[in-house]
Amino acid sequence: MNKIKGKIVNIESSDNLSIIQVNVDGDVFSSIVLEGKKTPLNYKIKDAVTLLFKETEVGLAKNLNGMISLRNRFPGTVKKIDKGPILAKVTLNYKKQSIESIISTQSALHMKLEIKDEVEWLVKTNEVTLMKNPA
Repeated sequence: MNKIKGKIVNIESSDNLSIIQVNVDGDVFSSIVLEGKKTPLNYKIKDAVTLLFKETEVGLAKNLNGMISLRNRFPGTVKKIDKGPILAKVTLNYKKQSIESIISTQSALHMKLEIKDEVEWLVKTNEVTLMKNPA
């Protein structure tokens, strides 16, 4: 499980859903939570939170150009690649933290991923879970 700490900077709510934006060292992540105008909000602006997302939910892109619907799109550098017969675990450096992505080995080979490659890693907004940090 990938874990990154940040602070809530914006909350947009409608009915029973909210999109919460979290600042992580200048990058803004988005997460959809099942609470909104019709339910009590458990989160507030300036709350310290941890973003959680599975390694299997982290996509990788190399030389990505143009628009894309994924809001969580950030640069990283390939630090380590563990290739198995079916899956590859790619460890990235992101703002002095490690982010792990599990992709197919075929994709890693097709992308010609190598250590020190500059890539973008992406996570869909609905795949990012928030956890409040203890005060």
